[in-house]
Amino acid sequence: MALLDMSDIHGGYGGANILNGVSIAIEASEIGVIVGPNGAGKSTTLKALFGLVTVSQGKVTFDGRDITNKAPEALVREGLSFVPQEFNVFPTLSVEENLEMGAFIRRDDFRHLIDKVYGFFPPLKDKRRQPAGELSGGQRQMVAMGRALMTEPKLLLLDEPTAGLSPRYMGEIFERIIEINAAGVGILMVEQNARQALALAHRGFVLAGGQNRFTASGAELLADPEVAKSFLGGGE
Repeated sequence: MALLDMSDIHGGYGGANILNGVSIAIEASEIGVIVGPNGAGKSTTLKALFGLVTVSQGKVTFDGRDITNKAPEALVREGLSFVPQEFNVFPTLSVEENLEMGAFIRRDDFRHLIDKVYGFFPPLKDKRRQPAGELSGGQRQMVAMGRALMTEPKLLLLDEPTAGLSPRYMGEIFERIIEINAAGVGILMVEQNARQALALAHRGFVLAGGQNRFTASGAELLADPEVAKSFLGGGE
């Protein structure tokens, strides 16, 4: 059984649908990547999954349970964590305080989880007393991802994790995503850097007009001339 199964999802804002039948399924061990043009419904798909957009039709199943339209705080307790594209750190709090904020649902000693986050993101340990707002864009993204890992999620949702980052930090964030997945966390992310993201994806989903246009492994999508022509800026 898939860890996540979104089946024929319709939904949007204020009664206007943005999603018109999106279906996504990934296993616990996988990295799933959602790509497509602007306005395709990519970020809205993550928000519908995380209870931030109302699903008007279809079903979302997570770890065998129906979570359709459940509140975000309930979904965190179910094992989901979401990193939005913007406003994803507390800029006046230190790096370590940001991580502590991520442990808001825990009642146990979570010190070992902070150490685990520093293991994934070594630059943060040196800057743990520094306000997150003073960090580079790449390091702020590390803080946001680290904070999301403090709940020990089964599935980490990432909305445009490399948006606006330099090529160096983009590569570093992708490397950390692979490491986090290898440590046992499923990943579902929306990404504009489609070629690079599909290269590390076990499953890829190309959306257009709020619907699936192509669904296959990342390698298969990269090798598909129609996908390359229409969605990846042409062929090689």
